[in-house]
Amino acid sequence: METLFLLVEVEVGKLDEVLRRMKAIAGVAEVQAVTGPFDLIVKVEAPHINEALDTVVHRIRRIPGLKSTETLVTVGTG
Repeated sequence: METLFLLVEVEVGKLDEVLRRMKAIAGVAEVQAVTGPFDLIVKVEAPHINEALDTVVHRIRRIPGLKSTETLVTVGTG
């Protein structure tokens, strides 16, 4: 199983809607609202890294209300 984390900045007033839509996407294992420069941390899991990246590019980034994203691909476990 491949895992990546997505740091998401959301437009003002759109957090609840983005969070709801994000949780409904297949492959999204976890979504947490956080403080700091980003609003959400999203854990995406898939059998292959290309599938995980496809989820980000073709499903998550199309959610209305996203301001920016940063993708972090895991390279090991601890």
